[in-house]
Amino acid sequence: MVPAYNEEKRIAQTITKIRNYLSQQNYLSEIIVVDDGSDDKTAEHATETLKGVKKGQILSRYKNLGKGYSVKEGILRAEGSIILFSDADLSTPIEELDKFLPWLEKGFDVIIGSRALPDSDIQVHQSFFRESMGKIYNIFVRILILKGIKDTQCGFKLFRRKAAMDIFSRIKTKGFSFDVEVLLLSRKLGYCIKQIPVRWRNSPESKVKIWSSSIKMFLDLWQIRLFN
Repeated sequence: MVPAYNEEKRIAQTITKIRNYLSQQNYLSEIIVVDDGSDDKTAEHATETLKGVKKGQILSRYKNLGKGYSVKEGILRAEGSIILFSDADLSTPIEELDKFLPWLEKGFDVIIGSRALPDSDIQVHQSFFRESMGKIYNIFVRILILKGIKDTQCGFKLFRRKAAMDIFSRIKTKGFSFDVEVLLLSRKLGYCIKQIPVRWRNSPESKVKIWSSSIKMFLDLWQIRLFN
């Protein structure tokens, strides 16, 4: 599933790449796009590109409620035995899913992409300031909440259905810090987490506002710590 907010410039290309990849696989699949109250033509472009997809749907709302809210909504509507969510910019290419699936057979329930492992391939970096802020954020996450997870925020995560339903039915964080709560609940509920190094290319059109979003993310960390 793909959360999207004001993505009219690239949502069609993203869906097309996902469709082409899935058409080459030997398993059944579905594509869910959650339009988080966009005020552009994201929903229209997504609807048009999903035509012909047997299991394709666009979930739209009139109000922007946050990435965490959108991912939760999309995952709880999914029907598959395994569920992936990917950022709309495909900073992590959809083909990286090939690396994830074998780990399900090894008993892992939650498999997450990481940009911070030795074999991670960062092909286009963020600006120095954004990258530094991200590293500081992850240090706080590891100190306050989640030891051992080097990159909570990479937007490419795979779940067994049981784990996904169990975890996402409980999360409360609506904004960008929802990943932290997801991983914290994964551990608390006893699900096995695997971190996978991924290819990653920074998108210059990030929806994370450098100041307002960062402040909200740090505040959300305290709420996650307090209520979990």
